[in-house]
Amino acid sequence: MIRLYIDPGTGSMLFSILIGIIGVVVFFLRTALIKIKFILSGGKKAKIDKNKLPIVIFADHKRYWNVFQPIVSELDRRKQKVYYFTASPDDPALEYGKDKEYVECEFIGEGNRAFSRLNILNAYIVLSTTPGLDVYQWKRSKTVNYYVHILHAPGNISLYRMFGTDYYDALLLSGDHQVDQTRKLEALRGLPPKQIELTGLTYLDEMKKRLDSHPVKKNDSGKKIVLLAPSWGPSGILTKYGAPFLDELISSGYHIIIRPHPQSFSSEAGMLDKLMKAYPENEDLEWNRDNDNFDVLSRADIMISDFSGVIFDFLLVFDKPIMYANAGFSKDPYDAWWLPETPYTFEILPEVGKEITDDYKGHLKAMIDECINDPSYEASRQKVRNTVWKNIGKSTESVCDYLVNKLQELQEEDK
Repeated sequence: MIRLYIDPGTGSMLFSILIGIIGVVVFFLRTALIKIKFILSGGKKAKIDKNKLPIVIFADHKRYWNVFQPIVSELDRRKQKVYYFTASPDDPALEYGKDKEYVECEFIGEGNRAFSRLNILNAYIVLSTTPGLDVYQWKRSKTVNYYVHILHAPGNISLYRMFGTDYYDALLLSGDHQVDQTRKLEALRGLPPKQIELTGLTYLDEMKKRLDSHPVKKNDSGKKIVLLAPSWGPSGILTKYGAPFLDELISSGYHIIIRPHPQSFSSEAGMLDKLMKAYPENEDLEWNRDNDNFDVLSRADIMISDFSGVIFDFLLVFDKPIMYANAGFSKDPYDAWWLPETPYTFEILPEVGKEITDDYKGHLKAMIDECINDPSYEASRQKVRNTVWKNIGKSTESVCDYLVNKLQELQEEDK
């Protein structure tokens, strides 16, 4: 028996070629159909394509439902039809959309199967948090008028992998620092300026509403709760420091919650499996992977992280102290590599939290105690909040206003 092996890179390239061919064929057939309608109508301009979807939202993972749910709900309230496509078969959106008149939610497959659907999509607007449009497998469809990217964190847009948002038409951002990074990248790469709206962050607004109406849970044992919430990749705490760091953290005597980045469970599964087996759960140690992080953030007294965007959720909404690990972050794979300045996240971290350096051994508990009891970080948190979180409490309304107005504009152009 002869077996053929195709490496992942070649497989991705072949998939892109195949989808490109399919896209050309579909576009050719649609164009031919329009021409036939034009001839049959006696040369009169055809009406707007009735099969063209007005607004499509694409989520590559169910964890982004907290970003999109307020938007979908508001569009439904306004009686504006919206189609929600997800790559997660257990996305909460699928249940939510069952009884909504103006919302249609659909699981379109995982990975390449989802992209094959998106690459021949016929729609006016596509809204997504997914970076890499027209860079990897996800290609711009010739029959989509406008692609809009919405951020799911108030940190750096330059910390996406290279060319993450280059080929979107518009960006919905939360702070001036993101606008500055975008304009600098456009200038360096000779890209046309994208439309930018400072709409704020829907999920942060919703999180703040929940906190205002829900009492914060406390640990029954009375112990302080330390949340370890790292990013993923070679610069993340778990990859960089691993077991010795967990040993030091557990020996502090506090209640420890470890919440790995969701991407770690796929990209770093081997490393995580070893750590979870070596450190099984007990009364003072939890491993958390809830889709909704509100409960775990509200319980924690202090967070330890690195450059993960969840830092901003914790200090902006819950107004609690953080510690961050200097894990030797490298800008190499990110858009930040093109920019000479330090990414904004690393610029403000010393103001809002205490740094954990390589000589943490034997001192971690004392550092945690000092950070929890230091009042000087509170004023810095308020300063950062005013900078990175614009339009507080009004983001959903702003996003929906933008989408509806842009849709009307695009439909007028079609006429």
